[in-house]
Amino acid sequence: MTRTLLCLFLTAGLVGCASRAANSSTSHAGPPPTASAPATPRHDDSSRPASGEETEALLALTSAPIYFSLDSATLAPEARDGLEHVAQALRQRSLAKVTVSGHTCELGTTEYNIALGQRRADIVRAYLVRLGVEPQRIAVVSYGEERPADVNTPEKNRRAELSFRLAEQARAGEL
Repeated sequence: MTRTLLCLFLTAGLVGCASRAANSSTSHAGPPPTASAPATPRHDDSSRPASGEETEALLALTSAPIYFSLDSATLAPEARDGLEHVAQALRQRSLAKVTVSGHTCELGTTEYNIALGQRRADIVRAYLVRLGVEPQRIAVVSYGEERPADVNTPEKNRRAELSFRLAEQARAGEL
Protein backbone atom coordinates (compact mmCIF):
# COMPACT_ATOMS: atom_id res chain seq x y z
CA MET A 1 0.00 0.00 0.00
CA THR A 2 2.78 2.46 0.91
CA ARG A 3 4.64 1.55 -2.29
CA THR A 4 1.57 2.41 -4.34
CA LEU A 5 1.15 5.76 -2.59
CA LEU A 6 4.85 6.51 -2.99
CA CYS A 7 4.65 5.77 -6.73
CA LEU A 8 1.58 8.00 -7.09
CA PHE A 9 3.29 10.90 -5.30
CA LEU A 10 6.44 10.55 -7.40
CA THR A 11 4.43 10.38 -10.62
CA ALA A 12 2.36 13.42 -9.65
CA GLY A 13 5.53 15.30 -8.74
CA LEU A 14 7.20 14.50 -12.05
CA VAL A 15 4.12 15.46 -14.04
CA GLY A 16 3.85 18.75 -12.13
CA CYS A 17 7.53 19.55 -12.75
CA ALA A 18 7.21 18.72 -16.44
CA SER A 19 4.20 21.02 -16.79
CA ARG A 20 5.93 23.84 -14.96
CA ALA A 21 9.05 23.51 -17.14
CA ALA A 22 6.97 23.57 -20.33
CA ASN A 23 5.08 26.66 -19.18
CA SER A 24 8.19 28.55 -18.16
CA SER A 25 9.95 27.89 -21.45
CA THR A 26 7.05 29.23 -23.50
CA SER A 27 6.45 32.24 -21.30
CA HIS A 28 9.90 33.64 -22.08
CA ALA A 29 9.54 33.24 -25.86
CA GLY A 30 8.31 36.79 -26.44
CA PRO A 31 8.99 40.16 -24.92
CA PRO A 32 7.73 40.60 -21.38
CA PRO A 33 4.43 42.45 -21.12
CA THR A 34 4.60 46.04 -19.99
CA ALA A 35 2.30 47.66 -17.48
CA SER A 36 1.16 50.28 -19.99
CA ALA A 37 0.26 47.78 -22.71
CA PRO A 38 -3.44 46.95 -22.87
CA ALA A 39 -4.14 43.27 -22.40
CA THR A 40 -5.90 41.76 -25.38
CA PRO A 41 -7.31 38.26 -24.97
CA ARG A 42 -6.52 35.70 -27.65
CA HIS A 43 -9.59 33.92 -28.94
CA ASP A 44 -7.90 32.04 -31.77
CA ASP A 45 -4.76 30.05 -30.99
CA SER A 46 -3.86 29.93 -34.68
CA SER A 47 -3.49 33.71 -34.94
CA ARG A 48 0.06 34.90 -34.67
CA PRO A 49 0.97 37.14 -31.75
CA ALA A 50 1.78 40.75 -32.47
CA SER A 51 5.48 41.38 -32.93
CA GLY A 52 7.31 43.83 -30.72
CA GLU A 53 7.29 46.41 -33.50
CA GLU A 54 3.51 46.13 -33.98
CA THR A 55 2.94 46.38 -30.23
CA GLU A 56 5.10 49.51 -30.06
CA ALA A 57 3.09 50.96 -32.94
CA LEU A 58 -0.10 50.48 -30.94
CA LEU A 59 1.42 51.90 -27.77
CA ALA A 60 2.43 55.02 -29.68
CA LEU A 61 -1.22 55.55 -30.60
CA THR A 62 -2.81 57.28 -27.65
CA SER A 63 -5.48 59.88 -27.41
CA ALA A 64 -7.11 61.76 -24.59
CA PRO A 65 -10.90 61.82 -24.62
CA ILE A 66 -12.47 64.48 -26.82
CA TYR A 67 -14.89 66.53 -24.76
CA PHE A 68 -18.05 68.20 -26.04
CA SER A 69 -20.34 70.89 -24.71
CA LEU A 70 -23.83 70.03 -23.47
CA ASP A 71 -26.08 68.93 -26.36
CA SER A 72 -23.28 69.46 -28.89
CA ALA A 73 -21.38 67.44 -31.44
CA THR A 74 -19.04 70.27 -32.47
CA LEU A 75 -15.29 69.74 -32.20
CA ALA A 76 -13.42 72.28 -30.09
CA PRO A 77 -10.14 73.68 -31.49
CA GLU A 78 -8.05 71.74 -28.95
CA ALA A 79 -9.83 68.54 -30.00
CA ARG A 80 -8.94 69.22 -33.63
CA ASP A 81 -5.26 69.61 -32.70
CA GLY A 82 -5.29 66.27 -30.88
CA LEU A 83 -7.04 64.56 -33.77
CA GLU A 84 -4.44 65.89 -36.21
CA HIS A 85 -1.76 64.05 -34.21
CA VAL A 86 -3.88 60.90 -34.16
CA ALA A 87 -4.46 61.08 -37.92
CA GLN A 88 -0.75 61.53 -38.57
CA ALA A 89 0.05 58.51 -36.39
CA LEU A 90 -2.62 56.40 -38.11
CA ARG A 91 -1.33 57.35 -41.57
CA GLN A 92 2.14 56.14 -40.50
CA ARG A 93 0.77 52.83 -39.14
CA SER A 94 -1.14 51.12 -41.92
CA LEU A 95 -2.00 48.08 -39.77
CA ALA A 96 -3.73 50.14 -37.07
CA LYS A 97 -7.47 50.60 -36.87
CA VAL A 98 -9.46 52.81 -34.54
CA THR A 99 -12.88 52.65 -32.91
CA VAL A 100 -14.49 55.94 -31.93
CA SER A 101 -17.03 55.61 -29.12
CA GLY A 102 -19.51 58.41 -28.44
CA HIS A 103 -20.72 59.10 -24.90
CA THR A 104 -23.12 61.51 -23.21
CA CYS A 105 -24.10 62.57 -19.71
CA GLU A 106 -27.30 61.30 -18.12
CA LEU A 107 -29.44 64.26 -19.20
CA GLY A 108 -32.00 63.41 -21.87
CA THR A 109 -33.76 60.22 -22.89
CA THR A 110 -31.92 57.03 -23.70
CA GLU A 111 -32.81 57.33 -27.40
CA TYR A 112 -31.67 60.95 -27.55
CA ASN A 113 -28.37 60.12 -25.82
CA ILE A 114 -27.65 57.20 -28.15
CA ALA A 115 -28.25 59.50 -31.14
CA LEU A 116 -26.08 62.27 -29.66
CA GLY A 117 -23.28 59.80 -28.88
CA GLN A 118 -23.51 58.59 -32.49
CA ARG A 119 -23.28 62.15 -33.84
CA ARG A 120 -20.20 62.76 -31.67
CA ALA A 121 -18.50 59.58 -32.87
CA ASP A 122 -19.45 60.35 -36.49
CA ILE A 123 -18.00 63.90 -36.35
CA VAL A 124 -14.69 62.55 -35.01
CA ARG A 125 -14.65 59.91 -37.75
CA ALA A 126 -15.43 62.48 -40.45
CA TYR A 127 -12.63 64.72 -39.21
CA LEU A 128 -10.11 61.84 -39.26
CA VAL A 129 -11.21 60.93 -42.80
CA ARG A 130 -10.81 64.57 -43.84
CA LEU A 131 -7.26 64.38 -42.45
CA GLY A 132 -6.41 61.40 -44.66
CA VAL A 133 -7.27 58.30 -42.64
CA GLU A 134 -9.01 55.65 -44.73
CA PRO A 135 -12.70 55.35 -43.74
CA GLN A 136 -12.60 51.54 -43.59
CA ARG A 137 -10.04 51.79 -40.76
CA ILE A 138 -12.43 53.74 -38.49
CA ALA A 139 -15.37 52.13 -36.71
CA VAL A 140 -17.90 54.07 -34.64
CA VAL A 141 -20.14 53.08 -31.75
CA SER A 142 -22.45 55.03 -29.45
CA TYR A 143 -22.86 54.15 -25.80
CA GLY A 144 -24.96 57.18 -24.93
CA GLU A 145 -25.08 57.52 -21.14
CA GLU A 146 -24.33 53.83 -20.45
CA ARG A 147 -20.58 54.12 -19.76
CA PRO A 148 -19.96 57.24 -17.68
CA ALA A 149 -16.37 58.30 -17.05
CA ASP A 150 -17.33 60.00 -13.79
CA VAL A 151 -20.86 59.84 -12.37
CA ASN A 152 -20.22 62.96 -10.26
CA THR A 153 -18.90 65.11 -13.14
CA PRO A 154 -21.28 65.21 -16.13
CA GLU A 155 -18.81 67.27 -18.20
CA LYS A 156 -16.41 64.30 -18.29
CA ASN A 157 -19.15 62.09 -19.70
CA ARG A 158 -19.79 64.28 -22.78
CA ARG A 159 -16.98 62.79 -24.79
CA ALA A 160 -15.70 60.62 -27.60
CA GLU A 161 -12.97 58.08 -26.94
CA LEU A 162 -10.62 56.40 -29.37
CA SER A 163 -9.36 52.84 -28.99
CA PHE A 164 -6.72 51.37 -31.27
CA ARG A 165 -6.02 47.85 -32.53
CA LEU A 166 -4.08 46.09 -35.24
CA ALA A 167 -5.88 44.88 -38.37
CA GLU A 168 -4.84 41.29 -37.53
CA GLN A 169 -6.52 41.56 -34.14
CA ALA A 170 -9.73 42.74 -35.74
CA ARG A 171 -9.71 39.83 -38.21
CA ALA A 172 -9.06 37.34 -35.39
CA GLY A 173 -12.06 38.72 -33.51
CA GLU A 174 -10.02 39.97 -30.58
CA LEU A 175 -11.53 43.44 -30.33
